[in-house]
Amino acid sequence: NNVTEMIKLFIIIIFFSSSTLSREVGQTEITTDEGIEVFQNEKYYLLKNNVQIISDDFQLDADLVKAYFEENLYDIVKIECEGSVVLTSSKGVIAKGQKLNFSPKNEDIVILGINSSLIYDKLNMQSDGLIEVNNINGKFNLNGKNSELKNDSIQIIGDAIKGEYKTINGINEVINLIVTDSNIANIITEKLNMFAIKATYFKDKNLIELFGNVKVIRDNEIILGDHAKINTLTQSYKVVSKDSTKVKILINKSDE
Repeated sequence: NNVTEMIKLFIIIIFFSSSTLSREVGQTEITTDEGIEVFQNEKYYLLKNNVQIISDDFQLDADLVKAYFEENLYDIVKIECEGSVVLTSSKGVIAKGQKLNFSPKNEDIVILGINSSLIYDKLNMQSDGLIEVNNINGKFNLNGKNSELKNDSIQIIGDAIKGEYKTINGINEVINLIVTDSNIANIITEKLNMFAIKATYFKDKNLIELFGNVKVIRDNEIILGDHAKINTLTQSYKVVSKDSTKVKILINKSDE
């Protein structure tokens, strides 16, 4: 019954809160300052104030945690958190936000709020809206102001960034993406600074395409047009326009 389950959970919390004892492999350590409410029929429990959950697979810190379970209190299938949430997984994921939903089994992470962030290996995601990542299939979605995705070789800024990454030779690499912005999206590589309403990237084609209000900047050269194709290997590019007279090249004098 509810009372029995609650007593069991309190025993475990007291056990793991002891400074003389430590968590063993396979065990989950839960600590909280303001107690627990168990809802057996709905199959979830609430943890309040200075909550910390430590397991073999992840560590979670938050102000409020709502944990859903299947067969028993320890079979957690989904966690909803609020308030200065920090999630660190055994795979190296570090996620932070005002709100965070996490599925340990499906490896789905949804982060909401200003200054949301997720770092996984060399992939760095930031947003003041939403970050959604599935670490099994590699699909991701960033939506909202100040959304940004970057790694060692590229930086993407736009209101909406959607795509997929894949682990190649031990490194998480973006294999495709679409970025849009109602104002202007920005893609920055080592040699090029690119702007457009919409941009796409396909790693297998070594291709970035830009659509609408296109601007490509390289060194002292600026090219404006409606559509651009950029080879990511050679950094060569072609800019065209619906109206051939609209393509414009601006060349600044060198400082030398």
